[in-house]
Amino acid sequence: MSKAQQLQTGHVGLNVTDLERSLAFYREVFDFEVMGEGKEDDRRWAFLGREGRLLVTLWQQSQGTFDTGRPGLHHLSFQVETIDEVNATAEVLRGLGAEFTYDGVVPHGEGATSGGIFFTDPDGIRLEIYAPTGADPAVAPTAAAPTCGFF
Repeated sequence: MSKAQQLQTGHVGLNVTDLERSLAFYREVFDFEVMGEGKEDDRRWAFLGREGRLLVTLWQQSQGTFDTGRPGLHHLSFQVETIDEVNATAEVLRGLGAEFTYDGVVPHGEGATSGGIFFTDPDGIRLEIYAPTGADPAVAPTAAAPTCGFF
């Protein structure tokens, strides 16, 4: 690929233990539409996106919970335009009983204006929703390191 070609992330595939539970969670939290779905007992999956763009795929082919101590995905992050959107999503998550890493919106680092919320999905996969501005003047929870790297 030449340097002149644009490279961007396509979609992210996640292994889940219960497709119905995860599908309900991701649709409620992110307002995803189901773009495709496999319902065979041994091949359950869902393609999720917005406005015709595939963003997340869910694959029911795992057991247990997400292991942060093993190599692989660290966390999945989504950017929105405003802190108000972050706060609105936090309310949805509270209603679902989601587990948060920090209480409310936190900046990405000391003095940063960007920031968001850090939480887990039903399988313990770490997620983040953030806005590029509006998280100040809150204190960052991790001194001298990116907040999103150590949760």
